[in-house]
Formats: sequence, structure tokens, C-alpha cells
Amino acid sequence: MLENIPRLITSYFSKHPDAGVEEQRVRFGTSGHRGSSEAVTFNEDHILAVSQAVADYRADHGIDGPLFLGVDTHALSEPAMVTAMEVFAANGVQVRYQEGFGYTPTPAVSRAILVWNRGRVDGRASGTVAGSGAANAGGTASGQGLADGVVLTPSHNPPGDGGYKYNATHGGPAGTEITRWIEDRANRYLENRLDGVKRVSFARAMASDSVKAFDFRTPYVEDLGNVIDMDVLKGAGLRMGADPMGGAGVAYWEPIAERYGLDIHVVNHEIDPTFRFMTLDGDGKIRMDCSSPHAMAGLIHLKDRFDIAFGNDTDFDRHGIVTPDGLMNPNHYLAVAIQYLFSNRPGWSAEAAIGKTLVSSGMIDRVASKLGRRLAEVPVGFKWFVDGLLDGSYGFGGEESAGASFLRKDGTVWSTDKDGIILNLLSAEMLAKTGRTPSQHYQALEEEFGSPVYERLQAPANLDQKTKLASLSPEQVKADTLAGEPILQKLTHAPGNGAAIGGLKVVTENGWFAARPSGTEDIYKIYTESFLGKDHLKKIQDEARQIVADALG
Repeated sequence: MLENIPRLITSYFSKHPDAGVEEQRVRFGTSGHRGSSEAVTFNEDHILAVSQAVADYRADHGIDGPLFLGVDTHALSEPAMVTAMEVFAANGVQVRYQEGFGYTPTPAVSRAILVWNRGRVDGRASGTVAGSGAANAGGTASGQGLADGVVLTPSHNPPGDGGYKYNATHGGPAGTEITRWIEDRANRYLENRLDGVKRVSFARAMASDSVKAFDFRTPYVEDLGNVIDMDVLKGAGLRMGADPMGGAGVAYWEPIAERYGLDIHVVNHEIDPTFRFMTLDGDGKIRMDCSSPHAMAGLIHLKDRFDIAFGNDTDFDRHGIVTPDGLMNPNHYLAVAIQYLFSNRPGWSAEAAIGKTLVSSGMIDRVASKLGRRLAEVPVGFKWFVDGLLDGSYGFGGEESAGASFLRKDGTVWSTDKDGIILNLLSAEMLAKTGRTPSQHYQALEEEFGSPVYERLQAPANLDQKTKLASLSPEQVKADTLAGEPILQKLTHAPGNGAAIGGLKVVTENGWFAARPSGTEDIYKIYTESFLGKDHLKKIQDEARQIVADALG
């Protein structure tokens, strides 16, 4: 069952993708390019091509500040880092990597980009942080312009996978227009057998003036007091448990505890590329998914030792909250985090909105209504929250897969990528300040708004059907009712920003479903929720399949 790490690394260097095989080409999804070296979907050729494409993009768009390079603990991340640095150094890119070749959580990369770009002119307004793909218009010296970043991580994926994510000058995940540009350029390099890819040896790269060590951790830790109420947290004397799950933030929790006088006990310090210490996920695979009760079973077993405990996925952009009641459902925690933050952040603008994805729980809608806050419902993908977090018009942005971020206490941007560390610490702040755990807060929400039942399913769909589903119009949905209730909305574009959702969402007073095609499998995903119980949810699911089938013909 354990990954053969020597074979995995050997395959990274020895196997070469065929650009004529679609599965072996570079493909950027919502979280970058992911794959496995043994499947010939994440190999040295891919990293050479993508890194040169990133260097080209930077050159074409006038981005000449540092590229902050983060790496997680997956086995393929370190060889990919070496390959990327060889290409970036050959192109004169100013690379900044964690000193001591340590690991770097995704939110620390996002924060580093934002801090560097703060005050640099982006062509829109002096003194703002740079927007998506904006060139440096400030006339700064070469190498002192806008920064961006790369994070080498497949997130919570199994140990055999690797990932490559590009964070643009706004600090968050690059938008589709940027990733498509990089993807197309990288695939042209693959088609031309890497002709045009610049590369120097790793020794030359490390000796160059453009590649330098950087401390991501200390400034991130020092700045946390500006986003979390550390005084109330310290005063409460809570005993907290943290499970890094073998991930990139393993060396962050103890400095945080020392800096702020907190009682945080790290339950596992181990770094092992096989992740043999993990409990198996629900499908029998090793997967560092902090939202899964199966993957989090080890920490759940220890829950009675702590007032509150939390885990993270491998690059620390997701959170998992464990109270004495057990692991919280991600949707439940998002709802209580929103309720708490917008009631306890007086420095935030009264106009700051609540950002949620279309497939997150309707409980968030009800909380937003009670708070009197604008709800910004966007398509799936954290990139849709970036601009709002950047300018402070979104106080919070969160998605159903346990990824979220929020503003500093003064209402300015903290990170424009998901940050599992601050969401974990927020759960402790909530307990310290209110005396109630997040799960107890959610019970109160259920007493006020009802108890929604949420479930995600999947159904088979061929390429033609997936294409049709992604381009549906509301008029193609002929049904007027869903599970006995009148249909209130038929959505193919997100209400929060008007962007196409690449699928369909149908809403009634007490339930909804959303259907989206998978980008990698011959299926479509069905997200469903009911405030009227499991029987009503089953009716929604049955009718959802039929509504989609009728719309697809």
C-alpha cells in the first residue's frame, strides 16, 4: 500500500510525456497542474516546460520582482523544486526559497507576495497591492518590481502525486486567463521536445545572484497577531492540539506557541514521504484530507486531551476543526466562522461582504441575512475571492472543501489564498472569547435556522454530456418544482459576480442542488442540500438527476 519512493523519483527523471497523448499534457485545473510521475503526468519534462512558461509570462508582463517559491512534503515536490530553480536561474528570475530548504505553507507564500507588492504601483492606483497579471508601471529598478510565486504541492492528494501552482501578483491563485496562457506555452514546449527551455545546473543556480534563501516563517508568525486576537487566546489558557499531518507547516506551530504564549501541543512531528503514519481515507487510500473523518481519525482519537484541536492538509491551505464533539463538517465551521467574525471584527467595513462558493451550505445564506451582510456567491475555486479579499470588499471568502481566508483585524488584506493556520486559530479564539466550542455555536445556528442535510454525489457523463452541462442555459431546465417545492432560481451564472459556473444550480426555499462536470473523469458531480431532512434530500437527488438528464437530452 505504501508508495515506492525510489521508484517514484526514478520515474520523475526517466519517464518522458508524449505531447500527443492528452492525459500526458500539462493541464491546469482549479489548483494548478497535478499528476504522478509513474503515470507520466508529473515528470521533469512537465516541470521544465511549465517553469519556462512561467518565466516567459513574467517577461511578457513586466514582472521582475522576486518569485517566492514554496514546497510541501510530497516526495515529488523537492525534485520539482530543483528542476524549477534550474530553469528560473537560467532565465534570471529572482527566486526566493525557504532558508535551509525547509517547507513552506501556501498561505506564507501568499503573504510574502502581498507584503513585497504593498505600495508598489500596479497601473490602477498608487499604493495598492498589484492586481492579476498587472505589469509594474512604477518605474522601479530591475528586480524591484512586482513579485509572484509558485507553490509545488498537490494539496491533500495521495503520496504519489505532485503539483505545481502559480500564484499571480495579487498573491492568490492565478485566474483562468493566466493559467491558460501558461498551459498553452508549456504544451508547446512539450510538443517541441523542450526546444527553447533555458536551464543551468543546480550548482550554478544556487551560486547565482538571483537565487537566494528567504525566511517565510518568522514574518508570518510575527504578523499573526494582526489577524487573530492573540491576547484573548493567551488569557484563556486553552490546551490546543495540532496535527500537521506530515505537512509543510510542521515547523510553524511551536514558534507560534512560543511567540504568543499559547499551549499548543503538536501531536506528530514526523515527515515521511510515504505518509505511513496516516489513517486511511474512506476509499482505502492515504490522503492528507483534514476534512475527512477517516484521514483525521488519529487526531479525533486524541480529542479528549484538548480543549480544541485542529489539522491541516499538506500545504496548510485547508483546515480541520476537532472539538470534544468530533470533527466538524467544513460547511458547519464556515457558517460559525462567518457568524463569529462579522460579530467580532469592529475594524472591518460595514460594507464588507461574505464570499461563498455556489456549492457551500445554504446555512451561510441564512447567517448572512441575519447579519445584514451582502452575500457574494461565486463559482467553485478560490480564485474568485482574490479581488474581494485584496481590496477589503470581502471580509471572508470560503469554500465547502475546508478552504478559507479572511481580513486582518483592521479590515485590510491578510492573504489572497486559503489559510488553514488562521482558520484553526480562529476556532480557538472563538472558544476563548465566547466559552463555547465551534460545534456548540453550530448547534445554536441549527436551533435558529434548522438542520440542513448536505451530500455530494456523482453520476456518469461522457465528454459530450459534460460539455453540454458546462454550457447550459436556465431556459433548458423545464421543471417548475423540485422535491415538491417551487423552483425559485435556475442558475448557470454566479449571483455574486456574474461568472459562468460551468454547470447548473437549482434553488427552492428549503433545498437546492448543483451539478458540475468533472474535469478529469467521465462523471458529473451533484451537490445537494435540504433543510427538511433526509427524505427530502433523497427526493432532491432523484429529481436532480432527472432534471440534468432532461436538459442534456
